[in-house]
Amino acid sequence: MASIFSKIVAGEIPSYKCAEDENYYAFLDINPVAKGHTLVIPKHEVNYIFDLPQDEYQGLWAFARKVAEAMKEVMPCERIAVAVLGLEVPHCHIHLAPINTEGDMNFAKPKKEVPAEEMAAIAAKILEAFNKK
Repeated sequence: MASIFSKIVAGEIPSYKCAEDENYYAFLDINPVAKGHTLVIPKHEVNYIFDLPQDEYQGLWAFARKVAEAMKEVMPCERIAVAVLGLEVPHCHIHLAPINTEGDMNFAKPKKEVPAEEMAAIAAKILEAFNKK
């Protein structure tokens, strides 16, 4: 059975797209720790990040860096935090979140509630910045 992320890549489930190329996809997390919290995934479904072939692993991180740079341009923050947990969805993914303190990337805190219109606007800004890179 395909993961929810594979269904997003296939267009079966809507998402707030922040970036895309032929191998990777980035979209806003619908349960964000911060406004702009983005998930970066390979389009090819692999459960565990360290099971990716070396070239795909390196490509994923290069893509994530470009997404993070776009996020930094449009999101007011000190840094873009990075986390790889990989337990909640069986499709490897990198979390990128705008932060001002280390506590901003606390997955145990209640998630932010961001209206759909604002999510769409944030994703559009990140996508525009990404496409200029």
